[in-house]
Amino acid sequence: MTESAEIDVVRHPRARRAKLSLDPASGRVRLVIPARASAKAALAWAATQGEWLARQRAALPEARPFAPGATVPFDDAVLTIQWDETGSRRVARIDDRLLTGGPRETVGRRIEAWLRREALRLLSEDTAHYAALAGVKVVKVAIGDARGRWGSCASSGAIRYNWRLALAPRAVRRATAAHEVAHRVHMNHSAAFHALVATLYGRDPAAERAWLRRHGASLHWFGRGSVE
Repeated sequence: MTESAEIDVVRHPRARRAKLSLDPASGRVRLVIPARASAKAALAWAATQGEWLARQRAALPEARPFAPGATVPFDDAVLTIQWDETGSRRVARIDDRLLTGGPRETVGRRIEAWLRREALRLLSEDTAHYAALAGVKVVKVAIGDARGRWGSCASSGAIRYNWRLALAPRAVRRATAAHEVAHRVHMNHSAAFHALVATLYGRDPAAERAWLRRHGASLHWFGRGSVE
């Protein structure tokens, strides 16, 4: 992959023509072209798509920096960031407030660090719950910030989640945990796998999957634009 004029150019062996897209999670422009196509010609064509790109950018989720006074969805609550420069740099949750002090320019970084720690705690609890129901062992739970997936289960028994699931409704987060734990039994997406997910979760989590498809990209815009 190369980058030109803020466009990620990707050659794909099965592509038949140039295709332009905008990633709703990152805001990056992606230009897929056939393996032997001219990148220069494809970029020239992409340059004529300014109006289309402007419409796509206008529809992107709004950046939500972790700044004093901002609100953050978390585990079915909405938390307000409250900053006092003279207070402790440590982030503490008091009811529906996230309290922190210290330099304003580091607030965003410290709020995200707190959210990541809490996300790991919640997802570890969710995973342990469903693993016990399934009668399986999960050797490790970790978090990351992958753009393309919300969770993954390795054959080793380790499960990795996107920490931003803590910003989603609790039901969505837990449904994702049930999905990944079910992969400890079925490393595929067969009918048996989906039946197990429904058994673990208590029902078919179709509504939760739909929520992620519809709103998942917006979770990636929390913390965007934070001063660090």
